Amino acid sequence: MVKSVMARDFMVTKLITLRPDMDVFEAIALLLKNHISGAPVLDHAANRAYVGVFSEKCSMSVITGAAYDQLPSNIVGAFVDRDALTISPDTDLLSIVQIFATTNYRRLPVLEEGQLVGQVSRRDVIRASLSRMHVPPGSEKSLLYLSALVERTDSPIT
Repeated sequence: MVKSVMARDFMVTKLITLRPDMDVFEAIALLLKNHISGAPVLDHAANRAYVGVFSEKCSMSVITGAAYDQLPSNIVGAFVDRDALTISPDTDLLSIVQIFATTNYRRLPVLEEGQLVGQVSRRDVIRASLSRMHVPPGSEKSLLYLSALVERTDSPIT
């Protein structure tokens, strides 16, 4: 039997995070400086509780808000995606692949009991998948090696 790969096995735990009371332009500058498309938002006043995600897409709302509404607020909390999909550390790799394949999400915060414990990006999933596809030297590369990502039992055919 091959052990299933879970989010906890490859999630990134050292993350750039934002605060809801942070200046939105400071947050955008952090995204650009660090070459990331989004970051989790944590409420430091509430024991670093997960609030949501501030992303490039949220930044578009800032731009349109500034252009049309004269930016009613300049704090991150006003633009956070509070409904962003999250996963648990025990979400299996194939389920994460399916989420990324069927949605526009670029990252999935990993929560345990409401607390942020890590994040998985599309790139993390690709890296984890490739590192687990052991192709014997000299053999042809094949999509059959993708089966290494899924838990299975090797029982004789009856």
